[in-house]
Amino acid sequence: MESERLTWDEIVKKYPDKWVGLSKVDWRDGVNVRSAVVLGANADTGYEFLKRQVAGDDVYTTYTTPYNLY
Repeated sequence: MESERLTWDEIVKKYPDKWVGLSKVDWRDGVNVRSAVVLGANADTGYEFLKRQVAGDDVYTTYTTPYNLY
């Protein structure tokens, strides 16, 4: 399900409250995603993406719910 490159804001809007597997990540400051290619999304678990990440594939696994510091 590889798609086009999206910004982080577009990813959050398109895949709200989901685990996403990202590839070809462009990092904003070495920590935050600026843009990436979405390999897939899952509402329940990011385990499949995480397995690939740990195995050394070009996959970064994260959840799209923004951090709420208030």
